[in-house]
Amino acid sequence: MKLSNLQKYILIQSFERKGKLFPKPELKKFYRSQKQQPKKKDISGIITKSVERLIDKELMIGYGIRTPHKWFIKEIKLTPKGKKTAKKIRGEQQALPLPR
Repeated sequence: MKLSNLQKYILIQSFERKGKLFPKPELKKFYRSQKQQPKKKDISGIITKSVERLIDKELMIGYGIRTPHKWFIKEIKLTPKGKKTAKKIRGEQQALPLPR
């Protein structure tokens, strides 16, 4: 399963909470360590799409508010499949970007 750096960060941060709900606004910390940051108005959209894709892959459960048109995810929690994936990601060694 292919995951982006943001999705890996989300899984690892949620895993470190040990079963507790993880508030979605805390995921903005990911972009503080990045050299190139997207515009501030785009950050929340990018995070929302990443979380929704993780939910679609059955790695997370989202808790929030539903309106007639849209879901607003406030907190997230890992599923057992997500915990297994997070353990695997934590154990992987990071690849160096060397030319081949």
